[in-house]
Amino acid sequence: MKKKIETLQTERLILSELTLDHQQDYQDGFADYEVIRHMNGLVPWPYPNNGAREFMEQSVLPNQGKTLWTWGLFLKQNPNSLIGTITLRKSAVDNRGFWLAQKYWGKGYMTEAAEAVNAYAFEKLGFEKLLFTNAKGNKRSRRIKEKTGSTLVKILPMDAVDPQYTEAEHWELTKESWKNAKKHK
Repeated sequence: MKKKIETLQTERLILSELTLDHQQDYQDGFADYEVIRHMNGLVPWPYPNNGAREFMEQSVLPNQGKTLWTWGLFLKQNPNSLIGTITLRKSAVDNRGFWLAQKYWGKGYMTEAAEAVNAYAFEKLGFEKLLFTNAKGNKRSRRIKEKTGSTLVKILPMDAVDPQYTEAEHWELTKESWKNAKKHK
């Protein structure tokens, strides 16, 4: 079967098309309250045992390469084990989302992946700007946006999995600000 999206590589990561072959790693890494708690309240908690497969079959695979691009994140040193995902969407509200299994937090992997996906969006898909959201108080997600040149534009009410999060930060990254941020690295 021909791949629907391009494989991307960074210094330490392989970003490869998400398939049903990855469903168990997805389930194992994602079904963790510390991972899910910052997300939109539409994500069920407790996460169902078949949640990854259902999400992939109903949301990811039918739209892959059309209105969304979802990459599995794999360490180059262990290319068969999914550690998270990153998604780029054609959406008027939120163009990118991601999650990373907790044991991989704090190592810069998601910033690395986000930079590769931002480049793909601007250089290959022709996006002129990207919009992002995160729960206000999710410092890790906020920091990724800051490091990649995004600008905070507004704060709006939010219904999150964790009820302590009641607001979302909305960010914008224009192609021009992305280029400027790249120059200063």
